[in-house]
Amino acid sequence: MAIIVNLDVMLAKRKVRSKELAEAIGITEQNLSILKTGKAKAVRLATLDAICEYLSCQPGDILEYK
Repeated sequence: MAIIVNLDVMLAKRKVRSKELAEAIGITEQNLSILKTGKAKAVRLATLDAICEYLSCQPGDILEYK
């Protein structure tokens, strides 16, 4: 079982570039890339909240448990 990060899918649906999201939520593009590729060991709730607010989505739209 693993947690799948579907952030790329949501970015495409919203027509938002990674750079734009990173700047809007106050993280580096490198940190966003680590999150997008699923290499992050953890994600701050504040970061997840900012992503969801900016993309107008729910955490379940971005994270999936398989």
